[in-house]
Amino acid sequence: MPTNEELMQMRNKHVPQGPFNITPAFIKEAKGAVMTDVEGREYIDFAGGIGVMNVGHCHPRVVEAIKDQAEKYIHTCFHVAQYDPYIDLAARLNTLAPGDFSKMTMFANSGAEAVENAVKVARYATKRPAIIAYQNGFHGRTLLTMSLTSKVKPYKLGFGPFAPEIYRMVYPYCYRCPFGLKYPDCGVSCADYLEEFFIDYVAAESTAAIIAEPIQGEGGFITPPPEYFPKLQKICQKYGIALIIDEVQAGAGRTGKFFAIEHWGVEPDIITAAKSLAGGMPLSAIIGREDLMNIPHAGGLGGTYSGNPLSCRAALAVLDALYEDGLLNRSVELGEILWKRFAELQEKYEIIGDVRGKGPMLGLELVRDRETKEPATEEAKKLVRLCYDKGLIILSCGNFGNVIRTLMPFVITDEQLERGMTILEESLDELKK
Repeated sequence: MPTNEELMQMRNKHVPQGPFNITPAFIKEAKGAVMTDVEGREYIDFAGGIGVMNVGHCHPRVVEAIKDQAEKYIHTCFHVAQYDPYIDLAARLNTLAPGDFSKMTMFANSGAEAVENAVKVARYATKRPAIIAYQNGFHGRTLLTMSLTSKVKPYKLGFGPFAPEIYRMVYPYCYRCPFGLKYPDCGVSCADYLEEFFIDYVAAESTAAIIAEPIQGEGGFITPPPEYFPKLQKICQKYGIALIIDEVQAGAGRTGKFFAIEHWGVEPDIITAAKSLAGGMPLSAIIGREDLMNIPHAGGLGGTYSGNPLSCRAALAVLDALYEDGLLNRSVELGEILWKRFAELQEKYEIIGDVRGKGPMLGLELVRDRETKEPATEEAKKLVRLCYDKGLIILSCGNFGNVIRTLMPFVITDEQLERGMTILEESLDELKK
């Protein structure tokens, strides 16, 4: 079998540089929370395929569901010949989504497609053009979702012009408050700023939807204060604006609840889900109020591969693993363990300026100085490399690239978790040298 270096040479010859690679490893096998490369080296996985493997690599339920479905039929196109896994999954997600109202669900292939369809539904239903998105937000790489995404480089640089009628508002980033205030002594709700935003940037009467991540993913695991989303929903309801919650990275149990927005007791008009929804298979869902979702005309939504039967069966298996096998409870347990360990690390290492998130979806913001909060961007890059060299794959994120995030599979054993945390701490020690 070729080595990592030989495969990298082939990759550089045949694949463009645009699809970036975080590590130089080529994986031969992955099970649970461990990946093995072509040279036999094992890595503890704190990345989970960027939040895709919540139930672990090759979960037995998921593998069996895919095998069983593949022997029956692989594709018919739901628009041509329907099948029950699509309906079964839609029904279960409608039940799981928060809100004491009738819901409907349709499927697509990726998180970006889910966001695109959510925006299409909101615009069609409200007959309004404008969408409000957030600073630090990430919603995808297609034209519309790239336009909704905040960070310019690498996601938007050189790819304009962008989709119109996108307006960007500040997100409640308490560690780096956009208003220069200090939480909780500020005594205000950032959501109130929306009323001013309607005056200065776009009228409420022109706004179809506000789209927000409950916890910003690529933006740095930024977590709003408890009052933010309830207040935001009230303002949306006041003006007839659809509230779209993008759960692509935060959903499927990542925060200890199936949907992260449940932590705030908010009932969104539309929810988008993807990544870990189908245990590694390409699938996304758009779940929303029946009175919104059922308005677009027949044939106005869909796609050839959308809701592929293998992906739907895999997603049903993921739900069984979360609820019947106790993996959602394990997510809660992991969050408690990690919060305690990260608080200890913050006390020990001055470079850790902030610890935030919910459940096991946690971010460590690295700074060179806790007073100035100067981002430790290069140090974060070095930390990722040091961990990789020791057998731990971990990711950075944030607008400055200075936030270390945790996305390990819930099936990780206590021993694997401890080994990963030991590597992280050893690597933080090396940063000080």
